[in-house]
Amino acid sequence: MATEMQFDLVSPERSLASLQATSVQIPGADGDLTAMPGHAPLLTSLRPGVVKVQTAQGEKDFVVTRGFAEVSAESISVIAEFAHTGDTVTKADLEDVLVGARKAAQEAAAEEKDAAEKFLSDLEALLDSMV
Repeated sequence: MATEMQFDLVSPERSLASLQATSVQIPGADGDLTAMPGHAPLLTSLRPGVVKVQTAQGEKDFVVTRGFAEVSAESISVIAEFAHTGDTVTKADLEDVLVGARKAAQEAAAEEKDAAEKFLSDLEALLDSMV
């Protein structure tokens, strides 16, 4: 069995990562999940959080907001609305996302209100966890 898998992370602006990983922790919409080589195929949407990638050289972190992750036995592809390397992102980088999330939660129609408020709550929790 393989001990590494291909990991790719892209956002609308650029490709942030393309590397070999031993495991990847993903902030899925239904909770965190960890994928390793040989994982069953899975498609999940993302919530705001940190993607933690274990490589032979150590851990690499990436902050993401909305998007999705596709997992297979050989690879993981993360497509994020906003993504930034974890060691360089600041709260200021996420300010526009936070303003938009607050506005969306206030203006959401009844059937969309829960999802908008959940996104806002997850985003605020992410910001609170940042130094």
